[in-house]
Amino acid sequence: MPARAPPRLPRPPPPPLLLLLLLAPGARRLRAEPGDGAQTWARFAHPPAPEAAGPLHDTFPDGFLWAVGSAAYQTEGGWRQHGKGASIWDTFTHRPPAPRGDPPEAGPPSGAPSPSPSPPATGDVASDGYNNVFRDTEGLRELGVTHYRFSISWARVLPNGSAGAPNHKGLRYYRRLLERLRALGVQPVVTLYHWDLPQSLQDAYGGWAHRALADHFRDYAELCFRHFGRQVKYWITIDNPYVVAWHGYATGRLAPGVRGSPRLGYLVAHNLLLAHAKIWHLYNASFRPTQGGRVSIALSSHWISPRGMTDHSIKECQKSLDFVLGWFAKPIFIDGDYPESMKNNLSSLLPDFTESEKKFIKGTADFFALSFGPTLSFQLLDPHMKFHQLESPSLRQLLSWIDLEYNHPQIFIVENGWFVSGTTKREDAKHMYYLKKFIMETLKAIRLDGVDVIGYTAWSLVDGFEWHRGYSIRRGLFYIDFLSQDKKLLPKSSALFYQKLIEKNGFPPLPESQPLEGTFACDFAWGVVDNYLQVDTTLSQFTDQNVYLWDVHHSKRFIRVDGVVTKRRKSYCTDFAAIGPQISLLQEMHVSHFHFSLDWALILPLGNQSQVNLTVLRYYRCVVSELLRANITPVVALWRPAALHQELPRPLAKHGAWENPHTALAFAEYAGLCFKGLGRQVKFWVTIGEPSTWNMTYSAGHNLLKAHALAWRLYDEKFRRAQKGKISIALQADWIEPACPFSQKDKEVAERVLEFDIGWLAEPIFGSGDYPQVMREWLNQRNFLLPYFTEDEKKLIRGSFDFLALSHYTTILVDWEKEDPVKYNDYLQVQEMTDSTWLNSPSQVAVVPWGLRRVLSWLKLKYGDLPVYVLSNGVDDDPQAAHDKLRVYYTQNYVNEALKAYILDGINLRGYFAYSFNDRTAPKFGFFRYAANQFEPKPSVKHYRKIIDDNGFSGPETLRRFCPEGFTLCAHCSFFHTRKSLLAFLAFLPFAFVISLSLIFYYYRKGRGWRAAAAPARVPSAPAGEPDAWRPPGGAGRAAARGPQRQGRGRGQAGDLLPGGRRGAGSRSRLGGSRRPGGARGSVPDGAGARLPQGGPSGRPEQPARGGGDPGARAPPPAVPAPPVPGARLPSREVATLQNLAPRVPSAPNLVAGDDLGGAVESTQPTGRQKVPPVLTRPSDIPAPCASSSSAFTVPCGAALVSCPGRLVGFSVAQQAQVLCSPGSLFGPRFLCHSLAALPLSRE
Repeated sequence: MPARAPPRLPRPPPPPLLLLLLLAPGARRLRAEPGDGAQTWARFAHPPAPEAAGPLHDTFPDGFLWAVGSAAYQTEGGWRQHGKGASIWDTFTHRPPAPRGDPPEAGPPSGAPSPSPSPPATGDVASDGYNNVFRDTEGLRELGVTHYRFSISWARVLPNGSAGAPNHKGLRYYRRLLERLRALGVQPVVTLYHWDLPQSLQDAYGGWAHRALADHFRDYAELCFRHFGRQVKYWITIDNPYVVAWHGYATGRLAPGVRGSPRLGYLVAHNLLLAHAKIWHLYNASFRPTQGGRVSIALSSHWISPRGMTDHSIKECQKSLDFVLGWFAKPIFIDGDYPESMKNNLSSLLPDFTESEKKFIKGTADFFALSFGPTLSFQLLDPHMKFHQLESPSLRQLLSWIDLEYNHPQIFIVENGWFVSGTTKREDAKHMYYLKKFIMETLKAIRLDGVDVIGYTAWSLVDGFEWHRGYSIRRGLFYIDFLSQDKKLLPKSSALFYQKLIEKNGFPPLPESQPLEGTFACDFAWGVVDNYLQVDTTLSQFTDQNVYLWDVHHSKRFIRVDGVVTKRRKSYCTDFAAIGPQISLLQEMHVSHFHFSLDWALILPLGNQSQVNLTVLRYYRCVVSELLRANITPVVALWRPAALHQELPRPLAKHGAWENPHTALAFAEYAGLCFKGLGRQVKFWVTIGEPSTWNMTYSAGHNLLKAHALAWRLYDEKFRRAQKGKISIALQADWIEPACPFSQKDKEVAERVLEFDIGWLAEPIFGSGDYPQVMREWLNQRNFLLPYFTEDEKKLIRGSFDFLALSHYTTILVDWEKEDPVKYNDYLQVQEMTDSTWLNSPSQVAVVPWGLRRVLSWLKLKYGDLPVYVLSNGVDDDPQAAHDKLRVYYTQNYVNEALKAYILDGINLRGYFAYSFNDRTAPKFGFFRYAANQFEPKPSVKHYRKIIDDNGFSGPETLRRFCPEGFTLCAHCSFFHTRKSLLAFLAFLPFAFVISLSLIFYYYRKGRGWRAAAAPARVPSAPAGEPDAWRPPGGAGRAAARGPQRQGRGRGQAGDLLPGGRRGAGSRSRLGGSRRPGGARGSVPDGAGARLPQGGPSGRPEQPARGGGDPGARAPPPAVPAPPVPGARLPSREVATLQNLAPRVPSAPNLVAGDDLGGAVESTQPTGRQKVPPVLTRPSDIPAPCASSSSAFTVPCGAALVSCPGRLVGFSVAQQAQVLCSPGSLFGPRFLCHSLAALPLSRE
């Protein structure tokens, strides 16, 4: 008995519509009508989600029927033994007809001698099941099946076919078989007619072409029911009536080989339906009450797909199934009549049922027995019944169509499987994977589509005679050597697989297939790859030196002004317009590393440094520097092979490429240039990225290894100490899986392919310094010369790595049996295969996440615990799909397998890089879609970013790893990290502003206090001999001061030297108060009318102001004098009263020290008009009082520049000016000249 199925895990939720139906009262599904099956093509028109398209890890329902089958003529043999009569197949194989246009008949069993001409293959002995009941049933016990389908040979139990005396020895054989099955606990599924009609009935009635045969068939069935019915609960009346009718009586391809007309074929099918109905009614009326069995008919079908999703194509597909499956299914399961499409197209050929016959046929099946496989599909399906559509081996879609077309019947798959070559022995990986595909599709039909499938039958139990194919193919789960005497059963890989499947009751989730929660190390490198980075040296618009005019009124365009250019400015990396947007996209992904390859041919077009493309090299340097500014680590490959010239400089490609040893030296020279130009910024180097071993010669690989080693040694000896980087080679490492996990030969083949694919380049570097021993021995046996390394070269190559980098994309199955010549590698003697249950990309790349974990474990086992980087891992997706669901699924599962390798297997995994960055350089592989010069993120960007942000897969039950803040990436913070000086300056501005306002407020308050305390002074009288009218009192002085003169601005020192060298008494007083006679100190406010003393060294006291009065009282404002006449002689020694005028004079613009004031100023002197050159007053020339305190002083006329403490103020005047240095003045010194003819200050 098979082991009890383990408890099933929770099933995925059913589709919403199905869930509503299941929750309906009585849980009854909606009734389907004929024609509803056409919905199937629309339902499966779009690719399913990756989760649904890949393997489904679930189990079958409890009580599911696991069966295996065989047919009498195919396996029994003993064709004349113990009174067996001849069948039409005995006759057909001994005297085979030769239908026109048919291929030649199949030859004898594999291994048999081939006489000329070769005798036809027959079922005379086959696997000799008639004499080996115990042997066959032992096979059932090993498989652990619950049911066994076999057929009874009509001619063995009724040699003449009629209800005369039965052949008791024949009956005893089947009785023994049934007793043996009962002892094993295996339920029989018995077929009454599996194509082997007694020859006597064919001779007497013309076979099934005569209605009378149905009565003989009824007698034969009644005999079987009486003898075996108590032990049989499942009966099949006729197997595959389509093949019997059409190829037996219309095309003649099968026994009895009648090449009749299509009308005869339809007539035979008509009689088969009536015969089946008779058997069902017989059992239903006479045997069901006591035996309690179930009866049906095994209907075979194909599946057809439309060439296009048009109404016409779908109708043609529906018609194709009507003409093959519906031909028999609709009369039995629906209404007793043929499909409308057949009646409309075959009205003159198709027989009619009477109303009584329709009622007689309708409902004559207790379950839907389905046969699906190569017996019909791709072999015996008549071409014109495809109606120009495409045949497909999709069992799931066929089950869904049957469910909708025939009102949700219970379906028992009574035959399914595939075939292998007749030369294949026990390791039938192809058959095994087809079984896996069909069983997986059955499980999906049950769990995902809600189809009621109750059982599955693998075909067949043992190798046997395969009808029109003879012994050229094998379909058995057990191998039989047809030429041996004992004909032992030897289990094949398919038998072992089926046994494990039955034991588990399907495909339960395994612990290793469950997603793992956890995180990587804090310094884990998360990256993305752009293998072929586009070098776009187009500069931004801001580097254009031309001047343009905007044509606002007409063309609305910019028009260049010819001959006018601006000054060329210094160039920056931001001038390359293509770099910035890509850096922004990388920041959007939150990656910490970016891997790209340099273009050797662009940097060194001639292959040496005689011509270096400095623009390209600078572009790469800018890419690297901008990456670093964005806090992204560049990972740079010196060279990566590509299609055109392998991206080698053309001279090197023309002279043998890697076949030439000089290419290795040229590569080392190129590497040194890159290290020198980029090494200060690049700390992560890859010498050669993903060299493909599939199309590389041994001499090319030899030189490539030396090139890598030379570059590595160069960096290690000359650049590592200063640049402190790391460097290695990146190998392509797809996993190679044995097709048959039970086959030792397949394991050896897989190991051999791994050594040729990965070990070829890995072993010399990471291992022994020489090629793998397996590789050298295999080639020596076949007289291939593998190059040898000298001892010096071994030392050069061995250990030339800092880490192990690999690229991984998929997993490949390999088998040692030669099954498909197209995919067979004679060189390595390996057959490449695929598992059809695996999820595949649009380019048919298998998505097998666990392959990454296995290849990482294999590398660790081979080369030790090295730091490992997965430098490229990705898949293509449908470019038309709005959502790249496949890439999301791929990234999620492959990264999770990498996490398992890191946590569970102890792999020293340091980084993972997703492939590829964008569709521009890797169409269909990118995370960003590229169209119309714009990059658009796909949904996978957000998904990958979340994985990066979580540093893996953190969950509620997982203790998230604490990482220091330094490892936390902030894409939005890169602006601030790279502009610290600017930020410091911006932060200082508000501080300086606040301090300045505070100082202004302070000195303003202090100045008001000084003015309030100052005593008023009187304006002195004019000197003797001079008119009084020129004196600039009050407003007149102010008006004159606001003339063409430009007043000085600034803060600093000034002197009070008068013309002639005399010093006024007031020069010793500070601005806050004047020295009074008698030693009293007074306060002189701004604008007071006091006149500075004119006395000489004697220090005579100042004369009182005209008009007398109290000296302390404020003097009345004087009358406004008339302006002086231009050219009038003015006393050069006279000084204007600054206190009244200076505070109201606008400040002059600032000048910096050293400005050339240029030109001369005119001065009115007693000697006449003369040119006065500009005078530069240096800080050393400034009188001490103003240098240290606030003071009013005068400067000579023509002074060009006055310096005050901390500021320099320039001015140009015609006469004398008096400057006020005041700490309370924000704008520095204020001055006024006597003359209105002062020249404006010039900066030219």
